[in-house]
Amino acid sequence: MTAFAYDHVRSRPWRAAGLQLGGGRMLQGLGLGADAEAVYRGVLADPSGGIAELVVRLGRTEEQVRAGLDRLVDLDLLRPSRDSPGAVRAVRPELGLEILLSRQEEELLRQQREMIRSKTAAARLVSEFAELRPNTEVDGAERLVGMDAIQDRLEQLARGLERECLAILPGGALSQASLDASRPLDERALAQGIEMRSVYQESARKDPATLSYVRWLTEQGGQVRTSLLLPPRLLVFDRTVAVVPIDPQHSRLGALCTRAPGIVASLITLFEQTWNAAVPLGADRPRETGSRPSPVELELLKLLASGMTDEAAGKRLGVSLRTVRRQMSALMERLHATSRFEAGLKAARQGWI
Repeated sequence: MTAFAYDHVRSRPWRAAGLQLGGGRMLQGLGLGADAEAVYRGVLADPSGGIAELVVRLGRTEEQVRAGLDRLVDLDLLRPSRDSPGAVRAVRPELGLEILLSRQEEELLRQQREMIRSKTAAARLVSEFAELRPNTEVDGAERLVGMDAIQDRLEQLARGLERECLAILPGGALSQASLDASRPLDERALAQGIEMRSVYQESARKDPATLSYVRWLTEQGGQVRTSLLLPPRLLVFDRTVAVVPIDPQHSRLGALCTRAPGIVASLITLFEQTWNAAVPLGADRPRETGSRPSPVELELLKLLASGMTDEAAGKRLGVSLRTVRRQMSALMERLHATSRFEAGLKAARQGWI
């Protein structure tokens, strides 16, 4: 909206749908922002006021109100009034929510496409160093073979940390041996004021040992999020050194430790995209209403519809084969389907996949 339109609106009444939104700040989670949400609610609550009235009623500055109006126009939540040329009106809340949800879905799709591109680029770069001789460093890259070699290098890197450690830990529940090996390293880093950000698979929330560990980690000052789907395991130290598996499907091939700026930069981008799409440990995922599947069930449907086997889908989601089959059986019962093929057709008809 232009400044002329603001000045014009100041001397004319707002035209808006007179419906109220519920309490709280639910729209901020959809990208609206605090000022824009307050202005949207204000216009809906009293369509007859102008900018000056909004400033007084909302307890915000004129600059904040104008910024909120700008954002509402950008999001198509404020539209020109047909009844009063030169004035604007707020769209009804139910339409506004549809607009915000649609934009958020588009943004998530964009992030997913970027993540796929980053994963592909990182995998291509990593493959260039996969033929290094075991446990020898060449041009800032080292192929680590054997758990002892990997653990030794991780301990060395942890001792040299100065600022930050980033981690992506797929696979759901972690083994007790892995947790025992990680605790002293994490404890030492956090005690030194190192910033630690870790992304675990969503299914880790259901494993008591892993959940207890990540809760301890957050109590010590670490930041933890979870995601339904994750790229391969990744550790980045001080944004200068990265450790990744050479082949995520065959861990015995070892890990790659690299200081190559191009590889490290790509892996950091992949981490940030994964982090931004993940859910903080203390937050619950939005609950689905009605008969619509949960986010985990939707991902399972998509994976199986793409031709992935039960076992492969379980590994991707970090859950057991038994859990995959139990969830699929429940979905077939909900869809009144006698076969997986029929379940896929019915799920597609209902817009689930």
